[in-house]
Amino acid sequence: MRTTRTAGRVLTRRPRGIRAAAVLVALGATALAGCGGSDAGDGKGGASPSAGQSTGGGVALPKLTGQKIEVAAVWTGPEQANFTKVLDAFEKRTGATVTFVPAQDPIVNFLGTKIAGGSPPDVAMLPQVGAIDQAVAQKWAKPLGAAAKAELAKNYSEGWRDLGTVGGTPYAVYFKAANKSLVWYNAKAFANAGATVPRTWAQFLKTADTLSASGVTPLSVGAADGWTLTDWFENVYLSQAGPEKYDQLGKHAIKWTDPSVAKALSTLAQLFGRPDTLAGGPDGALQTEFPASVTQTFTGGDAPKAGMVGAADFAGVNVQQTKAKIGTDAKIFPFPAVGAASPVVTGGDAAVALKDTPGAQALLTYLASPDAARIWAAQGGFVSPDKNLDLAAYPDAVQRSIAKALIAAGDDFRFDMSDSMPQSFGGTPGKGEWKDLQDFLKNPKDVAGAQRKLEADAAKAFKG
Repeated sequence: MRTTRTAGRVLTRRPRGIRAAAVLVALGATALAGCGGSDAGDGKGGASPSAGQSTGGGVALPKLTGQKIEVAAVWTGPEQANFTKVLDAFEKRTGATVTFVPAQDPIVNFLGTKIAGGSPPDVAMLPQVGAIDQAVAQKWAKPLGAAAKAELAKNYSEGWRDLGTVGGTPYAVYFKAANKSLVWYNAKAFANAGATVPRTWAQFLKTADTLSASGVTPLSVGAADGWTLTDWFENVYLSQAGPEKYDQLGKHAIKWTDPSVAKALSTLAQLFGRPDTLAGGPDGALQTEFPASVTQTFTGGDAPKAGMVGAADFAGVNVQQTKAKIGTDAKIFPFPAVGAASPVVTGGDAAVALKDTPGAQALLTYLASPDAARIWAAQGGFVSPDKNLDLAAYPDAVQRSIAKALIAAGDDFRFDMSDSMPQSFGGTPGKGEWKDLQDFLKNPKDVAGAQRKLEADAAKAFKG
């Protein structure tokens, strides 16, 4: 099972399986235009509004005229712009004034400073399960109110509700989910090279060789953002070592010096250690941030800087910044099977109230509804765990297929390991796992050295 340790307290959540089949089927079905969800997806379900409440055709919300609400998140660029559209709609529905507060990574440190200064935001979007646990342990987070809990119970599977629950009390609404087991590829580069979509790791390496022989660098990696490397490791490790080992490593029940870790790092070295595999080489990758790793894969016409980029579904918003059309020029395939099956690793951003006010609770209720999810879904680069969001809300067949796979998987998935561990190890730029894997990218031959660094940093974090 997956556990998170915070301030000496170990939280256990029920185990989840690995469900590659749903993703494989859904991602292969790129002609899902016009798919619909349940009847509740029209946003007309739920309790009848009482006096002083606004529905706007969907979830009942209170009138909040004159109230001010601050929402902190690490989102920037298109993600911030799209989330602001969601907040604008909430303003129109309630009369509240909502301000987006840009936060820095790690957000828990940012929030600690704001709280110490006596000016916490009303709501924070937390990108790690460990951050939710820490916010609860610090007594920053406020439990969900009755309306938010009711909306969550109606629209979310038990697995997603569990992720926002600490000690039996619901605290968080997972507004934005992510399928982190995808590879985006430049369809024209593949066609020109005669490359085929791989299903296994061996085929993946062969596809890389085929692209390289055609004159296109195979892979773009935004390693300046260390979390991209944790995603690479987790996908290889889950597929190769299996879900039990994945859970054990995630809670530090086995050490990073375990042979299973050595095997996974050696597998990654087969890719990272090949000459001319990475756009810009290892040094170039370490200077490339995630958005650029995506856009450089889909620009340059017949000579893009790379033919593929391993990236979650939210890379779609970056693809949209190029001239590439998703589903035609930019396509996806499931992360290749290293072991018996392709992995299914998910992530997400959860809304947590830091003030127990009517405005904060109303916003959580809204974010738990299809009404809010529908707005961002229409913009692209977004997947909602809300099972009652009509799939027609997504702008193209590729994103509908990703969303359908997520909902079809139900509770059968593994959450991002680094996001589930203490933030000092799994979620801090320049430290812990992020830094250790960046160092490994520089020298992928030193598997044992990378393991020793990872274990030393993990042991320190889990004792904290």
